[in-house]
Amino acid sequence: MDITCIRERLAEGRWRLSYHALQRCDERDLDVADLISSLADGEVLEEYPDDPRGPSCLVLCKLPDGSFLHAVCGMDGSGWLVVITVYRPEKPKWIDERTRGKV
Repeated sequence: MDITCIRERLAEGRWRLSYHALQRCDERDLDVADLISSLADGEVLEEYPDDPRGPSCLVLCKLPDGSFLHAVCGMDGSGWLVVITVYRPEKPKWIDERTRGKV
């Protein structure tokens, strides 16, 4: 899964948030429109081709306020993009928005 595939699904309107991702957006006071627009401009940091739920990836997103967000995305059986979860990269798990810490 690459950023081109993500951008295509977003442009086609073939995307959805998982219930878990929607909960995380609510908990973290994240605007879904900001998430989706930043996802289109995002950068794939990690790919998980062997995920038991199907191939997925970790996308670095930069929100309009300049803060960073991570979104884990995959595809469902119909080829729709699914935003699985979202979170802010924070220490100690992350040194910065691109670099994992040692936990």
